[in-house]
Amino acid sequence: MKKIITTLLILGCSQFSKAQVQDTADDSAMIAAIYNEVMLHGECYENLRYLCKSIGHRLAGSESAQKAIDWGKVTLEKCAADNVFLMPVEVPHWTRGGFEYGGYTIEGLQKEVALTALGGSVGTEGKRITAEVVEVKSFDELKALGEDKVRGKIVFFNKPLDATLINTGAAYGGGYPIRGQGPSEAAKLGAIGCLIRSLTLADDNYPHTGATNYEEGVKRIPAAALSAVASRQLSQDLKNDPHLKFNLQLSCEAFERTMQANVVAEIRGSEFPDEYITVGGHLDSWDIGEGAHDDGTGIVQSIEMIRALKAIGYKPKRTIRAVLFINEEFGNDGGETYARVCKENGLVHIAALESDGGGFTPVGFNCDISDKQFEIAQSWLPLLEPYNLFRFRRGGSGVDIRPLKDDRIALFGLQVDGQRYFDYHHTNNDRFENVNKRELELGAAAMTALVYLMDVKGFN
Repeated sequence: MKKIITTLLILGCSQFSKAQVQDTADDSAMIAAIYNEVMLHGECYENLRYLCKSIGHRLAGSESAQKAIDWGKVTLEKCAADNVFLMPVEVPHWTRGGFEYGGYTIEGLQKEVALTALGGSVGTEGKRITAEVVEVKSFDELKALGEDKVRGKIVFFNKPLDATLINTGAAYGGGYPIRGQGPSEAAKLGAIGCLIRSLTLADDNYPHTGATNYEEGVKRIPAAALSAVASRQLSQDLKNDPHLKFNLQLSCEAFERTMQANVVAEIRGSEFPDEYITVGGHLDSWDIGEGAHDDGTGIVQSIEMIRALKAIGYKPKRTIRAVLFINEEFGNDGGETYARVCKENGLVHIAALESDGGGFTPVGFNCDISDKQFEIAQSWLPLLEPYNLFRFRRGGSGVDIRPLKDDRIALFGLQVDGQRYFDYHHTNNDRFENVNKRELELGAAAMTALVYLMDVKGFN
């Protein structure tokens, strides 16, 4: 009897092993088909060219953002998605206006600096404000000065990002609080304006914009970012003349919130249509540059995922969605609305994936997942390593998909070689010409391959 049982176990293991081998071969063939389709017939680069060159920057609430929404819907319909629809989202409406100026006079020489208003900043009401500058590197330094030394002046936060951090996102995160809270902290001590050093590791003359968040009940003062070069020069000139006066003029203006939309496309699942996998990026950008890396690349990669799966005839088990989120930059209204609407309608997501790190060479995926889900994802690495995707890394996914977080969903973010991302991020230099076609397509193929694995394998 023991011999019979042992024989059956051996036969069972042999059959299981054969099934595993066949599954692996099928998965490898499907991933190869995905890469072949994207690399040979991909449309994401030309889609990005149109988005950047024919529509341009896409600040939430603007006419150009609405054009991008309309374009996204039409483009996804052309990809033969089973269903494409708009999900209404209320967004802010702010403009920097047509005029920005920053400069000062030192030793009789007039210097104009590279400067741009922070997103959401108030303007200077058609006037040029002029005041002495107080330079600090932190909130603690500012508070130590006290109201007597700050009142009536312009506060200049001159804190470079930490270049010793190899993870550029971590370096950016270290500077983010100054951009977000700096103007209000300065205003609390009576400052009449705020300047910050741009959040970049590049040493160039491109100022970087980005949202600032005024604290309720604190006076709103004009706020702008200086380029790295301008920041270094101003700091040096302040050493030579601590009483130099800076001239600042911004024509920013805020309007009533308005309605725009997320664009949603889906391929309906054949076995588990009520289980969803969402893939996306944010369609909005800042109003300088063309929003190429941030986040036109994520948008066209998400569209390419739908197109490629349809082109190779893949019929998913679960319902797969591409979502072009509106207004990630200015409050994440698109992501918050999407999560709320999905919850209200009882939609169950098993996974979501976002691309918002630029169109650079993919190296793997960040993930916000349970231990069991992480173990399952790790088992897919042998299928992905031939495409130079070497890791799943715990920690983080994406701003737009984060509101979907619950105790079931697996959240992923495409991880790329991001050393150059913050050279372009939120600048006039974020343009189509600075995106590499092959790197962009590799990212689209990587995302589509992961979607396939999540769909066919699941996380049970």
